[in-house]
Amino acid sequence: MKTDIEIAQEAVMDPIVKVAEKLGISEDDLELYGKYKAKISDEYMERIRENPDGKLILVTAINPTPAGEGKTTTSVGLGEAFGKLGKKAVIALREPSLGPCFGIKGGAAGGGYAQVVPMEDLNLHFTGDFHAITSANNLCAALLDNHIQQGNSLRIDTRQVVWKRCLDMNDRVLRNVVIGLGNKADGTVREDHFAITVATEIMAVLCLAKDMKDLKERLSRMVVAYNYDGEPVTAGDIHAVGSMAALLKDAMKPNLIQTLEHTPALVHGGPFANIAHGCNSVRATRAALKMADYVITEAGFGADLGAEKFFDIKCRMAGLKPDAVVLVATVRALKYNGGVPKAELAAENLEALHKGIVNLEKHIENLQKYGVPVVVTLNSFLTDTEAEISYVKKFCEERGCEFALSQVWEKGGEGGLALAERVLDTLEKKESSFHVLYEDDLSLKEKIETVACGIYGADGVVYSAAAENQLKKLTGLGFGKLPVCMAKTQYSLSDNPDLLGRPEGFKLNVREVYVSAGAGFVVVLTGAVMTMPGLPKEPAAFRIDVGEDGRITGLF
Repeated sequence: MKTDIEIAQEAVMDPIVKVAEKLGISEDDLELYGKYKAKISDEYMERIRENPDGKLILVTAINPTPAGEGKTTTSVGLGEAFGKLGKKAVIALREPSLGPCFGIKGGAAGGGYAQVVPMEDLNLHFTGDFHAITSANNLCAALLDNHIQQGNSLRIDTRQVVWKRCLDMNDRVLRNVVIGLGNKADGTVREDHFAITVATEIMAVLCLAKDMKDLKERLSRMVVAYNYDGEPVTAGDIHAVGSMAALLKDAMKPNLIQTLEHTPALVHGGPFANIAHGCNSVRATRAALKMADYVITEAGFGADLGAEKFFDIKCRMAGLKPDAVVLVATVRALKYNGGVPKAELAAENLEALHKGIVNLEKHIENLQKYGVPVVVTLNSFLTDTEAEISYVKKFCEERGCEFALSQVWEKGGEGGLALAERVLDTLEKKESSFHVLYEDDLSLKEKIETVACGIYGADGVVYSAAAENQLKKLTGLGFGKLPVCMAKTQYSLSDNPDLLGRPEGFKLNVREVYVSAGAGFVVVLTGAVMTMPGLPKEPAAFRIDVGEDGRITGLF
């Protein structure tokens, strides 16, 4: 069986100029990064602004398991299937982080015959967007510490510096560091911290900004520290905005690549969904809606994280209205949720399927709360049996959901035709009555508890003493009207990764709360989730190599 990278490397790609022609984009509207990838010019984005919007389809999933769900694969295959049906479609995805590439998950370009290419470029340096975000973040940190060193006229309390440095790599030893050691000229000694680039506020800001003006306004509002009176000090206060915006100028432009079947794909931005809001950029999604009749986008991890934030943060801020949701599951993952060890998932087990399907049930219920039609798809595996597939199909239809089997990993767009036809049928027959889960005027605690109890199924929320104080302080500073961005383990509906299925009778533990004022939300840290991951004992990096011919192997 060929690996994903082998399939991708054997593909014959169209020049990106030819792919762009399908959308009516001329070569003059592209900024080429070699032959197979390009950025879309600001001038073109402005010209299409008044075009009518296409239909917006969100792809999400049940909680991820070691068995794999194939959300990105399904997104890509669905876009390819639309193309086979003669529909004008665009896929809008996030860019992969180097952390998971070299850590556990591997690449994030889809899989099998439903991939975006060039796969190696996308998973590694791509067009340099993440480098720009890392540089802008660390420039802000350098300017902040320089201000303290050069007299500290803003009276910054060095014990209340909240801005972290960043690196797009899993590196646990950088979570907590001490800086400024050495001579007086080497800076003020203080504790500092690193986050992974995809967990930074600048990543969130870039993905939510509508244009350069909005980007600069958001950058200016970012809280970097507090002064001795407890008042926020912003990036604007330390004169960091213009230079950061200059670094981000090109990174603001969406990237255009293609699938294995030459369907256009806009891949732009990449916030983590278990820490940040987990969606591709507003600019890319908006542009895609103006370019095509159908836009397939995804939100990271399970629907409890990615979809909730897509709806309650991205759609709220950008005025987007999704027309349908595709919820991805696998028989294997449902059996895993039912208590079957990974090594035994190939065997038919209807009892375990019955136990584990409650995870899918909860996600269906959650999505229906937003008023958007739901289509459930099973990402097919050769070990799935007719009895298991029939059981899931009946279960979904009894809950008012459409159902389709997806075979895109094996067959590409051909394997997604049944799903595409089901989605088209749903769009025609069922109108979306999308609405957010909570209103802006609820208190921060009420918003947290609405998500915890309504989406996760918690019995209540327990706040640490620090979180209680932070909530009170942020409300007093005028941040109480912002939406909440819940940082939680992706592996469970609860904040405990070991609680599979549909946990009940648990309390959500909130340990820390802070504001991302530029992004426009309040981050709520629960359980043991961290903003800087570590590498496993045998990281994916061990398998990656490059030959004398320049061919990369082992990326996935």
